[in-house]
Amino acid sequence: MIRALLASTALLLAAGPALAEAVNPTLSLSASADVQVAPDYATVQSGVVTRAATAQQAVQDNARAMTAVFDALRRAGVSGNDVQTSQLSVSPVYSDRREPETNDLTIIGYETRNTVSAKVRDTTRVGNVIDAMVTAGANNIQNVSFGAEDTSAAMDQARREAIASLLARADLFADAAGFELCGITRMSEDFARPAQPMLMARMESASTPVAAGQLSITASINADFCISTD
Repeated sequence: MIRALLASTALLLAAGPALAEAVNPTLSLSASADVQVAPDYATVQSGVVTRAATAQQAVQDNARAMTAVFDALRRAGVSGNDVQTSQLSVSPVYSDRREPETNDLTIIGYETRNTVSAKVRDTTRVGNVIDAMVTAGANNIQNVSFGAEDTSAAMDQARREAIASLLARADLFADAAGFELCGITRMSEDFARPAQPMLMARMESASTPVAAGQLSITASINADFCISTD
């Protein structure tokens, strides 16, 4: 048995150079394509920051303000299922100067932060929703982002365009360098990137102006082409 394994190994080692010579050279290329889609919802992150002498008072003041914010969101047409708390914290507020003897910072009050993420399904009403939250007491607008529920069709279109670009580029290389392609030996896709906002068109109204713009769906394809040596 051992002799048979040693003999097989020797044969493989002897055939190694010949096998290496039989492998065709390859051409490795990558291509990307972008497809733009209109967003169909917006996410507004906003909330209330309150300060008071005691933690209890800071929490109570914040609770009253946030209750008004939740009511304002409901009146603005945002479903309760589309509102989610993203941050809730209570922390001490320190003085700017340290105590001379202990070098410690003195607590001069407490701060409560409560932030919610509200999903606005009508992108033309984002400004109205922000105004409603601020009027109700929100004093911490953190972020406004846009997205689309289903980008699968746009992603498939971007993939097709990326592959078409990749094949055209391979033909260009072959024609310019004077060789023949004999097929694709490997093809892969880079990790899909989240939809990115593109150039935005402002929506002017009596409310806070907000730009919905376009989302860019990107597909990146890699491939290895074998080069014929005949």
